[in-house]
Amino acid sequence: MTGNYEVMMVFSVKNGEEAAVALKDKFTAMIEANGTLDSVDEWGKRRLAYLINDEAEGYYVLANFSAPTEFPAELDRVFKITDGVLRTMIIKK
Repeated sequence: MTGNYEVMMVFSVKNGEEAAVALKDKFTAMIEANGTLDSVDEWGKRRLAYLINDEAEGYYVLANFSAPTEFPAELDRVFKITDGVLRTMIIKK
């Protein structure tokens, strides 16, 4: 069974925007390998509303995808163990 999801990813820009883009590429490839990536909207570097890990800016990426219902839990697990990921949110549409 598959579902439609939206994921907001905020990556650290402490190591440069190239590192944030590399993380975006890693996670979009992971989504494509396990489901169908419908759209990727790169918002780029933005100021955070409050400091996260003493950082004032983050690199925002919004992606829409469809995948099996067990995949978002695995995606969330990988987000939690990856350095450079400040915040993520996965919602079912």
